Amino acid sequence: MRSFEAADRSDTFVPHAYPEPLVDLGEVRMNYVVEGDPQKPALLLIPGNGDSWWTYEDAISLLSPNFQVYAVDVRGHGRSSWTPGRYTIDNVGNDLVRFIDLVIGRPTLVAGNSAGGVFTAWLAAYAKPGQLRGVILEDAPLFTAQAAPAFGPGSYLAIAPLLAARHKWLGNQWSIGDYAGLMKAMPTELPADMVAGMSFMFGKRDTGDAVPRPPQNMGEYDPEWAGAWADDSANAGCDHAAMLAQVRVPVLFTHHGRQTDPDTGRLFGAITDLQAQNVCHLIESAGQPVTYVSLPDAAHSMHSADAKRYVTTMTEWIDTLD
Repeated sequence: MRSFEAADRSDTFVPHAYPEPLVDLGEVRMNYVVEGDPQKPALLLIPGNGDSWWTYEDAISLLSPNFQVYAVDVRGHGRSSWTPGRYTIDNVGNDLVRFIDLVIGRPTLVAGNSAGGVFTAWLAAYAKPGQLRGVILEDAPLFTAQAAPAFGPGSYLAIAPLLAARHKWLGNQWSIGDYAGLMKAMPTELPADMVAGMSFMFGKRDTGDAVPRPPQNMGEYDPEWAGAWADDSANAGCDHAAMLAQVRVPVLFTHHGRQTDPDTGRLFGAITDLQAQNVCHLIESAGQPVTYVSLPDAAHSMHSADAKRYVTTMTEWIDTLD
């Protein structure tokens, strides 16, 4: 099946603060930005599921005086290629290995949020020797993004019902595209405890339209990714516990707002405290130092909601590295 390129969706995009080149990685053309002095340390930023690179715009402006900052759209997001039937952690990880080789070309710090944090953990375990200096996992849903994880609740006691609804109403490559229908269906299609917790997870989003329209980040996103996380195919060949036990670089793991419904066990957040403890234990068992920072008042995407706090938290840890 052919890929879908940015030129196929040119009316989707809006201008941003930095130029956006594309690099051909073979199967995909990856969109990215770069800002900062090439003599400064390299830092790669990886956004979460459903987000494009520009969620980091405020953070980039704060980071670029001290780093050469790269931010990417992973496949299926933003101006990067959409690749039907090819949405897995392993595929994205290998895209990023080639990106570091072809574009950055030197040892790199990597920071990823949400699913981007899972991709970052993959790099920490499986990137080429010498490619990485250390990684920052920003509220990464390790274990909770799996259907049957080694520890704690799986995806259907977390965000999977919402992702399944998105896929159902929007379709692969927006082949259905009924965003208004999705908004109307959520109160009845999602579990009742999830509906009650939606404002905690995402806040209230109002486009101001009589008929709702997707926010910009969703319009740039292939909903097949939502289906791949919901049916667990995104994790094909990539068990999180096995991955974490092979981490080869130092790790900063920030853990943000989370609540668990006492009646159903449903998680509102990225990862439970028990799961976070096991993330740290597995990384330490691999012989790598891990710094765990609990930020229960922080938004899931702290880098966009509070860029100053994000940058301070990250750079204080980076300063401890050799």
